[in-house]
Amino acid sequence: MSDIPLQSTTSPEEWQILAERVAAHVRGYLRGLEGVARGEAGSRAVPLLLLEVSQVILAGAQLGASTDVIPPDNWEPELGPDPDLDDIRTGLAERLAPVDDYAEVFDPIKDTDATAYRLSDDLVDVAGDLIHGLRHYERGRPLEALWWWQYSYFNHWGNHAGAAQRALYAIIADARLDVADETPALP
Repeated sequence: MSDIPLQSTTSPEEWQILAERVAAHVRGYLRGLEGVARGEAGSRAVPLLLLEVSQVILAGAQLGASTDVIPPDNWEPELGPDPDLDDIRTGLAERLAPVDDYAEVFDPIKDTDATAYRLSDDLVDVAGDLIHGLRHYERGRPLEALWWWQYSYFNHWGNHAGAAQRALYAIIADARLDVADETPALP
């Protein structure tokens, strides 16, 4: 069993441990995304993105398994404007151009129609939500960070990360499984 806070009352130390763990996943995701956007991953862009998205989904699952995070004052302090992520979005769109567009069922329970998505948009939307929480964390407000990460996981970034993960997986699986039949012909 992991040390994820699941009990009805979670100590400040347990929240701090979770906040540190999630912040580490967020930083790793952002570094990976920025590197791919700059072209540093080369032909390994899609597998690297699959790894980074999977790691940040692990953080989301930890948040989802935790009790509801309630900030002490039950309000979110102002952070100022969110950072501009257009350069990352553009870099990802360029690197992922042949596979950027895909279709996804947004909510397989309530809405079974396929919706058009873009990997570059999904990956940057996730980054925007994660950065918002990281800004709280870096200002010494781990509960606000956890609250934001948890809320936005259920409300926004969890869905986009899951959709991106499925698309990245499909791209890799298709490439790896699309090999010529190597079975020798029988005489």
